[in-house]
Amino acid sequence: MSDYGQSIPNPLPPPSLPPPQYQPENQPEFQPETRPAKKPSRLLVVVAISAVFGLIGGVIGTIVAQEANLVDLQTANTATQITSAPIAVSNDGSETSESIIAKVAARLAESVVTISTTISDDAGGGRAVGTGVVLTSDGEILTNAHVVADAKNVVVRFAGETEPRTAIVLASDVGNDLALIKVDATGLVVATFAKPGSVRIGDPVVAIGYALALDGGPTVTAGIVSALKRTIVTDSGALNSLIQTDAAISSGNSGGPLVNLKGEIVGINTAVARGDSDSAATNIGFSISVDEVLHVIDQLRAQAKGTARQEGFLGVGLTGREDGGQGAIITDVQPNSPADLAGIVVDDIVLFVDGEPIDGQAGLVAAIRDAVPGQTVKIEISRNGKRMTFSATLVSRSN
Repeated sequence: MSDYGQSIPNPLPPPSLPPPQYQPENQPEFQPETRPAKKPSRLLVVVAISAVFGLIGGVIGTIVAQEANLVDLQTANTATQITSAPIAVSNDGSETSESIIAKVAARLAESVVTISTTISDDAGGGRAVGTGVVLTSDGEILTNAHVVADAKNVVVRFAGETEPRTAIVLASDVGNDLALIKVDATGLVVATFAKPGSVRIGDPVVAIGYALALDGGPTVTAGIVSALKRTIVTDSGALNSLIQTDAAISSGNSGGPLVNLKGEIVGINTAVARGDSDSAATNIGFSISVDEVLHVIDQLRAQAKGTARQEGFLGVGLTGREDGGQGAIITDVQPNSPADLAGIVVDDIVLFVDGEPIDGQAGLVAAIRDAVPGQTVKIEISRNGKRMTFSATLVSRSN
């Protein structure tokens, strides 16, 4: 029996032509100034601000989300640095929302690449296409793990170039759907990540990526941050702490950036919800948040140097709630496991782990997976209607 009392689905299918469709059972389908010489009056400033965001709303209102797929950081070898100056967004009405979005697209033009892979015969063969983001000037590129999964060959093409460059896969984290690849290059233009914790619901965002592998440059779509800390289940497991957006994300966008109006990456586009005979889904896409991305990049670099990552082990079985409430129900606690030693018992309802809300058993699976052996996590539970908090020190999973 698994640590969580459930089996984990297979990884997301890589984007391909035509794009595959992923349909988990009983769930939606989840498929990246000038200022005037005279200072204006406060009233004029308010009116100008309203005009800018009114225009942004108009742009957003025309967007229709499509099927999903997947896609800053300056480093000197391995140390993460954030260096690029952000695009200035004026509040005096001197720029329209369209010109701001154009500047964002121009800022990222040389840092967003198209990734093409040849799938190995054992995986069914064929070709897959996705998007990547330049992490370092000497060739590190971030993308989704499912973009390069089962790849026999990987090539990268930069904007304005006609010939692809051969890439190698340095490391891959299937559970978090991120991978690190590298091309032999120097002087590349590096993208910039937003500060972790800076993303808010309602923030305008832009998705950039090679949607549907169309000819020419990347596709640019606009929207807002619709929600934060979402959890979804994919074939490769559970993804948590996701950004939900209504910016259109399509096959080929996988691994591409979701960007704020300062030109900073706030997330890596990874999936989209699609309706089926039992549910409807419109304009619901998901991006791996910058908070998670920066953490996983460090792990991928360590993996590339030969340090295998170990996942934390709690020692519980789980089931979902069927009463409409939040959380996951503990169905089993292994003797002498971290959960047992912490005082967690059967029928406890796990609500939060380290302050992160747990939405169903997939949320707890992902939260524990992202922790490491030796790490102590605070687990808030509900027991017979009473809130309680326990500290559990995770151990390595035994094989």
